[in-house]
Amino acid sequence: MAAAPLGRLVLTHLLVALFGMGSWAAVNGIWVELPVVVKDLPESWSLPSYLSVLVALGNLSLLVVTLWRRLAPGKSEQVPIQVVQSLSVVGTALLALLWHQVATVAGQYHSVAFLTLALVLALACCASNVTFLPFLSHLPPPFLRSFFLGQGLSALLPCVLALVQGVGHLECPPAPTNGTPAPPHNFPERFLASTFFWALTALLVTSAAAFQGLLLLLPSPPSVPAGGPGPGLRVGAPGVEEEEGEAALPLQEPPVQAAGTMPSPDPEAPRLLSAHNACLLGLLAVTNALTNGMLPAIQSFSCLPYGRLAYHLAVVLGSAANPLACFLAMGVLCRSLAGLGSLSLLGVLFGAYLMTLAILSPCPPLLGTTAGTVLVVLSWVLCLGLFSYVKVAASSLLHGGGRPALLAAGVAIQLGSLLGAVAMFPPTSIYHVFRSGKDCVDPCGP
Repeated sequence: MAAAPLGRLVLTHLLVALFGMGSWAAVNGIWVELPVVVKDLPESWSLPSYLSVLVALGNLSLLVVTLWRRLAPGKSEQVPIQVVQSLSVVGTALLALLWHQVATVAGQYHSVAFLTLALVLALACCASNVTFLPFLSHLPPPFLRSFFLGQGLSALLPCVLALVQGVGHLECPPAPTNGTPAPPHNFPERFLASTFFWALTALLVTSAAAFQGLLLLLPSPPSVPAGGPGPGLRVGAPGVEEEEGEAALPLQEPPVQAAGTMPSPDPEAPRLLSAHNACLLGLLAVTNALTNGMLPAIQSFSCLPYGRLAYHLAVVLGSAANPLACFLAMGVLCRSLAGLGSLSLLGVLFGAYLMTLAILSPCPPLLGTTAGTVLVVLSWVLCLGLFSYVKVAASSLLHGGGRPALLAAGVAIQLGSLLGAVAMFPPTSIYHVFRSGKDCVDPCGP
């Protein structure tokens, strides 16, 4: 049968990308808005530590999803996805209304509303990895890359919105000839935190609407057998022919099966517990431990000594590297485990350089030079870009294992992120291995 019309194919890719955009947009938005909300909340700059703990507690939603799968075996992911999206939309909208509300707890003021809603959003975001990915097992691998492209936008768009808002914009006064230097002048933001959270709510509503559009555009999903994908949403049959066709035309939709026929199981399909798949899952866990847990904890320490401009460029361009890497994977997909391992090793080298800069903060090498600024920004972009590409490629290769393999991929992503965050908590919050400098003050001078 002829391939689907180009317009329908492009629309499906667009809807899948918008669907993926809603996966982590809520928590990413809270992180980038912290410099604004800490000015008014009683926890002040202790709030990031609270948020790290809440995001870790968000992994409890994996237990809820597991329980649902036990109680409703064989059901599709449509219901849990809609629950996750509803929690995200309602939680972010309530955040826009109530984020500044405080209450007395044990004799001290605390931002109970902000922290409670942050926990709700963390639960929803953590659950998205183990509900959104299995849903995509019904679609050919190219759509999985569109999903990760949208997931990259869930980090990029809140960063761009925060830059438009003017977060962290300050100006250093002229250095005095003698005496104590004057404090930096902080410019007010262009719009309030409530407006930022309303804009974030609009992004999440768009993502939820895209998912409903997917359900209307694609065939109705049947109950999914626990062993693999069913015929309902799969656009092409699994097998060697699909892989070869995808390699030749990565954006071309494979032929639609005849109505009412079940896809024949592929005897060559990789087993979930094979050494190859175990290595792919390991790569997913390690790369996400670094990109979602360890490296974000030291980004400010590695960049801020070189100035606010270096920090903002690293955040925005690093976030942009994620969707760009996903777009690259649509045209050029590395299928070699050795190749993906080499790319991961290269990313680890860039990460080691950034970790070294953070340890040497506030006096890293090449401080005050253009070369130092370029190196730190370029290292962040290449490090996050390489790891994003490895994540997309590994997930695409696991796609051949169907729903169980993509579920395992979601668990590996979430588990790696959790372990990375837990590993960085003692050096950052207990032992204070990393030291930050002060704005407009040279701590490395004579």
